[in-house]
Amino acid sequence: MRILITNDDGIHAEGLTALEKIAAVLTDDVWVVAPEYEQSGASRALTLADPLRVRRLGERRFAVDGTPTDCVMLAVQDLVQGAKPDLVLSGVNRGQNLAEDVSMSGTVAGAIQGMVLGVPAIALSQALLVFHDDERAPFEVAMIHGPGVIQSLLKAGWPNDAVMNVNFPCRLPEQVTQVEVTRQGFRGFNGTHAERRTDLRGRDYYWMGFRNGEVKLGEGTDLAAIAAGKISITPLHIDLTHQAALGALKGRIGGAIPKVHA
Repeated sequence: MRILITNDDGIHAEGLTALEKIAAVLTDDVWVVAPEYEQSGASRALTLADPLRVRRLGERRFAVDGTPTDCVMLAVQDLVQGAKPDLVLSGVNRGQNLAEDVSMSGTVAGAIQGMVLGVPAIALSQALLVFHDDERAPFEVAMIHGPGVIQSLLKAGWPNDAVMNVNFPCRLPEQVTQVEVTRQGFRGFNGTHAERRTDLRGRDYYWMGFRNGEVKLGEGTDLAAIAAGKISITPLHIDLTHQAALGALKGRIGGAIPKVHA
């Protein structure tokens, strides 16, 4: 089996090293194509206005000065020599990718790009209790349990238009004993905000940040599984259609173009 691995935390990230160890348990044919610099929050961004540069760091190891989507596209179309990868693994992200996180996640985007190019793909993330530079993610959880989870997924299979989003809880490895297949949750509050500051020349600039709030776990969700110390596996796809709204609107709008009434 040929595995391509990528991430959004960058080529030097501790989580990428963890993912290489996970992949090495499954095969000796592992290719690494990851961003030169951190691309967290890049989502499915594709570099269109600048050329992409690639640094070859080893026989099967490359750094790309672009996004996770760029990395997977270049890898599948050019950098991986010979046969196409059989599997794309993206991660292991430093921090969970749950609920609405998945729409911004470069980790999930790397997996989605693999799916778009016809390669089965799995995104993997290691949960943190607190997002802070001094907080170390317990990647041992992913390294110990990841190979078995991946093998089980490959044996079970999944549709060609879906990716698997795997999150590992922030617990000691021996405390993690359960896996749950979940649906994507929704926290129910807007945690992102921009803080305005002033530089030494008196000009405004902004730092993006996150605020905590009351989380609606929701039974059967990825949020609830991680809170309970379980490994969460969520099948995702890029069809963002809201089916309930679609049905409701079809009964009220359609046919002739509506006119504005005074």
